[in-house]
Amino acid sequence: MGCLVLHKKTVSFVALFLLLLVISSNYVLYHSSFGLQSLPADLNGVVVGSILDLSLVAPLLFLGWQRKFSVKYFIVLMATGLIAARFIIPSEYLASFQTVMWLGVGIEVVLILFELSLLFMLVKNVPPILRRIKSSSLPLLFSFSRAVNEKFPNQTFIHILCSEMLMFYYAFGTWKKQPSNEGNTFTLYKRSSFITFQIMIIHAIVIETLGLHWLLHNTSIILSVVLLILNIYSIVFFVGDIQAFRLNPLRVEDDGLYISFGLAKRMEISFRDIAEIVEDAHILQQKIPSTTIEFIARDFETVHPDLLLTLKSPIEATLFMGIKKKYKQVAIRVDDPHAFKKIVKERLEKAQRDELI
Repeated sequence: MGCLVLHKKTVSFVALFLLLLVISSNYVLYHSSFGLQSLPADLNGVVVGSILDLSLVAPLLFLGWQRKFSVKYFIVLMATGLIAARFIIPSEYLASFQTVMWLGVGIEVVLILFELSLLFMLVKNVPPILRRIKSSSLPLLFSFSRAVNEKFPNQTFIHILCSEMLMFYYAFGTWKKQPSNEGNTFTLYKRSSFITFQIMIIHAIVIETLGLHWLLHNTSIILSVVLLILNIYSIVFFVGDIQAFRLNPLRVEDDGLYISFGLAKRMEISFRDIAEIVEDAHILQQKIPSTTIEFIARDFETVHPDLLLTLKSPIEATLFMGIKKKYKQVAIRVDDPHAFKKIVKERLEKAQRDELI
């Protein structure tokens, strides 16, 4: 199993390296003196090769890097590659290939119209989603996701959009809210400097934004604006992440655990799905494998989980941007480990007794 995981990581790394190589080599070919001197008199063959690189090879390498494949995703990446070719390859070289280039634009327009229709459906379903959230006793991160999944179970675009909505809500709409201090909730960050570290990153981004924007404004306005937008987005994300982290402590209910790590990841674990609770210090101090999801606030010190939940079968977790991934084990570190272990064991034993009845 370890060799298989290592092999998958190697394949992913190689795919990313080749992807960057394909994109950078095509850019250098048309935008450097060395590349321009290497171009032959008849450019059609070279341009065709670049178009194939960007619309077929690059998408396949990207899918290999992400280690997932879907026809819709591949078509979107192909269209994106054709549009990227319009910017990478000088327009005078594309005179004979305008039909192919416009094909990419056409596909993107159709997909955008489709996504806009989904957006309209989301807006139309906002009232029932809000009613579903208000009637739920779960934290917002979980109740909102459940309500959206009920209405749009397989719509990736909707899940990404809702993930962004949560980010902006926590960044700007939660400053008057206080975290829950109920007996069945446990915070994950007070034994670390994780939030302080997040605030330091925000300060660093602000300083970098001011410095880079001033340096690039006179040389490349477009690049300075793009970096400014990306940095503002990063700041909003980190602020929202801190608020989500504070306001959503781990919750132990009768049926299972509801655990989140800010906006980065969250997971629902039924006690019926837990095979074993591992507390052995030697095991907990070993390197955590890729089949294990961590809910551990890390800073500058090396820390280990308080317990490891081994699941009967892999359970799905929701990651950043609504990405779904299954894990076989869950590593958890809380601020009150003794009380947490006690309540988890009690609820697990009760679930096991109920299962035998």
